[in-house]
Amino acid sequence: MKFTKMHGLGNDYIYINCFKYKLDGVDLTNLAIKMSDRHFGVGSDGLVLIMPSKIADAKMKIFNPDGSEAQMCGNAIRCVSRYLYEAGIAQKERLSVETEGGIKTIELALENQTFSAKVNMGEPILDAKQIPTNFSKEKVIDELIYADGKEIHATCVSMGNPHCIAFVDDVNFEGFGRIGKALENHKMFPERINAELVKIIDKSHIQMRVWERGAGETLACGTGACASVVACVLNGKTERDVTVQLKGGGLNIEWRKEDNCVYMEGPAEFVFRGEWNL
Repeated sequence: MKFTKMHGLGNDYIYINCFKYKLDGVDLTNLAIKMSDRHFGVGSDGLVLIMPSKIADAKMKIFNPDGSEAQMCGNAIRCVSRYLYEAGIAQKERLSVETEGGIKTIELALENQTFSAKVNMGEPILDAKQIPTNFSKEKVIDELIYADGKEIHATCVSMGNPHCIAFVDDVNFEGFGRIGKALENHKMFPERINAELVKIIDKSHIQMRVWERGAGETLACGTGACASVVACVLNGKTERDVTVQLKGGGLNIEWRKEDNCVYMEGPAEFVFRGEWNL
């Protein structure tokens, strides 16, 4: 079976063309664990299946490196859009992709051999129960919780997957992994959660570090960047159009007033292609 490895700002996934390969009967959880292993497999932040869809140009199914399934990934959907275009599956500059977090539309920009994609990530979910969380309040904005013995002022947002955002003076501190893991598995989050720590640079720039549910720390998280900008606006810390600096690079995020949707723009890059024996 042939595969393609791609990344968005260093958030790397293995992509399988399920228009070509039918994986009926394959243990996908085990496949994701084995292929994602950075020592004994290909090495990645997870596995993405690019599949036929009856309601969009394609469907993507995402597995974390621990084998759990993810509802949505902003960096992966940009890579899927590039794959669809360059493989000739959907060779147009406006695409739609079905995800577990709903149908997303993507606009491609192809200039001077550079590629970027702007994704309409949809409206953020702020209802505490829908995210989901165990908070009794309708919305979780600047709520005090404890993680790894430390006070955390949490704001929670879903972008098709759940996020907990906290503001810090410096994202580069010892113990980030402990806090990230503690937040991921906190009792207030019944389905676990993605955790983002955010430093405000100014009204249009932030720095973000992410601990992803089922994956640990990654170099970038598109849905996390979107959720973080929503949290910034809700807490009065930034404007609605923000550049988010992650370890792997920058994303442009805009939460538009007119349609309440969050738009994410960033790159998608090929790494290599290979074959895997099933």
